[in-house]
Amino acid sequence: MRKNRENPLPVFLYKAFVFGFGGLSLIYLVAPIVIAITMSFTSGQTLKYPPEGFSLRWYEALFDPVRSGTEHIAAGNSLKIACLAVLGSLLFAVPATIGMARMQRRSVNTIEPLLLAPLVLPSLVYGLAALIVANFVGFQPSLWLTVIGHVVVFGPLMYRAASVVAQGINPSLAEASTVMGATWFTTLRRVILPLLTPGILAGAFLVFIQSLDNVSVSLFLADAQTTVLPLRMFALIEESLDVRVAAMSGVLIALTLVVMLVARRVLAPTRQA
Repeated sequence: MRKNRENPLPVFLYKAFVFGFGGLSLIYLVAPIVIAITMSFTSGQTLKYPPEGFSLRWYEALFDPVRSGTEHIAAGNSLKIACLAVLGSLLFAVPATIGMARMQRRSVNTIEPLLLAPLVLPSLVYGLAALIVANFVGFQPSLWLTVIGHVVVFGPLMYRAASVVAQGINPSLAEASTVMGATWFTTLRRVILPLLTPGILAGAFLVFIQSLDNVSVSLFLADAQTTVLPLRMFALIEESLDVRVAAMSGVLIALTLVVMLVARRVLAPTRQA
């Protein structure tokens, strides 16, 4: 009696494609990060790979308030804009998530694409359009106009992250809180918001990183006094291939990794949950 044997060729091709393509994708993602960090430790005068020797001089220059005062101001502006963008997105996304969770599915399917439309629209196009509209109504580029632009473009990220968590919340929990005599505000504060916290924090992380790294919206909506870090990095590359740009990249990469590890530690589900 003949036994059915699995043909090894399709299995081999599948594994070769998955591991081969996955490995190439991983190299494509990680290699630029490794190269940027490696160049930041060079002892040379300009960005060059492979680096010339090993030195921490460019990190010392980056943290020197005299040599890198403009970069410190740009980093402060970027952090301020990113924090305000997270706060604005929080004020928009959380009420929208709670309201959409209480609506009928047909209404959600009609309104939700409008809320997520900024994610589809290229931010460069939006930045130019926002600048034209702002000039038309009499507003000039400023820090606050940049914050509004970042909230519009990146706020849907927080809504999307929070809405995914909201879909898994059992509606009977809020109903049980109401039956037990809790007011709507108490139910919101003690039941709904704690359950939405993982989605809110994940969305806040996405908005913060995207706002901190954005170029296109800030290019059109920021004024001359509001120098942001990404634009300053581009200027340094155009002017002199300054190695401090690689040092900035190293600091940003390290900051992102630390925030990701902390978020993973804080948001990781416990064994009991």
